[in-house]
Amino acid sequence: MKPLPAILALEDGSVFSGQGFGARASACGEVCFNTSMTGYQEILTDPSYKGQIVAMTYPLIGNYGVNRQDIESWRPHVMGFIIRELSPVVSNWRADFSLSEYLEQNGIPGIQGIDTRALTKKLRVRGALNGFISTEDVSESAALARAKQWPGLAGVDYVKEVTHRSPFVWDPEDEQSASFRLVKGEEESKVQSPKFKVTATTNESEPSHLTPDARHLTLSPLPTLPRSHAPTLHTSGLPPADIPIVAYDYGMKYNILRRLRQHGFRVQVVPATMPAAETLKHKPAGIFLSNGPGDPAALGYAVEAVKDLTKSGVPIFGICLGHQLLGQAFGGKTFKLKFGHRGANQPVKDLESGRVEITSQNHGFAVDAQSLPSDVQVDRINLNDQTVEGMRHRHKPIFCVQYHPEASPGPHDSTPLFAQFRQMIERT
Repeated sequence: MKPLPAILALEDGSVFSGQGFGARASACGEVCFNTSMTGYQEILTDPSYKGQIVAMTYPLIGNYGVNRQDIESWRPHVMGFIIRELSPVVSNWRADFSLSEYLEQNGIPGIQGIDTRALTKKLRVRGALNGFISTEDVSESAALARAKQWPGLAGVDYVKEVTHRSPFVWDPEDEQSASFRLVKGEEESKVQSPKFKVTATTNESEPSHLTPDARHLTLSPLPTLPRSHAPTLHTSGLPPADIPIVAYDYGMKYNILRRLRQHGFRVQVVPATMPAAETLKHKPAGIFLSNGPGDPAALGYAVEAVKDLTKSGVPIFGICLGHQLLGQAFGGKTFKLKFGHRGANQPVKDLESGRVEITSQNHGFAVDAQSLPSDVQVDRINLNDQTVEGMRHRHKPIFCVQYHPEASPGPHDSTPLFAQFRQMIERT
């Protein structure tokens, strides 16, 4: 088959030519890089990447394909995907699609065969740049024009594009949240491997231009497929869901919901636009504020809701965008980072214990420490650039972190934060 030509153009005038894969399509976005060695499927489906074209610094991508179990949202959200080399072989026993097939199914263009090291060095020096990616027949001049014309992320509300529009209870039958481990040998024949698929259903009450959009999900078993020599996934039991909480969905990853359930929370998910008064009608023992995409300064409605929630006395735990919204609700400011923190190897220091966590991160904005009031304590910092990675209110049961403690696919240094949230609720 003849290679599909592809082009990546940046607003600074740079042009990269390579081979296309995935969909035959074009897209604009902010070009950023991720330093993770694994987890491209989770990156593709993380709503925090809405509006971005992601470059992977690890050189070989796609070798384990894409499966139905490890998705982190109702669809992939990246605008485009940049890699050095696409693996010609998909060898993992869990794979349902190749990476190229998955991108093609979802209308996302990919480019391979470019110098991703040179691109990453450029982004580290110049900062994140607006770009245009295409696997269609587009000239260099037209590609550059599109890159320069795109307005960028600042001031844009992407949260409304990725949030689930209707409230729902996460995993009421406890079918999706159990942790799993690989078992082999004699024990393998004694357990059944859980397989699930995502089925989209539409809400007829929504405006016609918004449907169908796959945001209303039904999870159902897949038929067991014969896989020779395949280890078995063994699910472990869940604790009772004895603490009701409300989780704001600003673009939440599903593994966050799994982690919350594994720590005994019964999770009512609400849309990003829900006012605090409506949220408190659920009588939650705690409030969780999720990750999400874009500029927190563009989310005035969310900041107002969070500000009201901080006055309620209900314990609050925020991560990523939720952390930034809390910063603004406290009276602080946020700012855009030069090239952001994206990867599974970000070092964060706990200033109280001195412990260093290796964390998973994906954000392009940060809280300005100097703008915070005296009753908010910065208790974690990024060791690479000293930016704020965690805050705690000195008098109220509220804390937050900038990174992802659910860390799918890893690392898991920060998992105890979910237990800390539970302990805070139990003490309140």
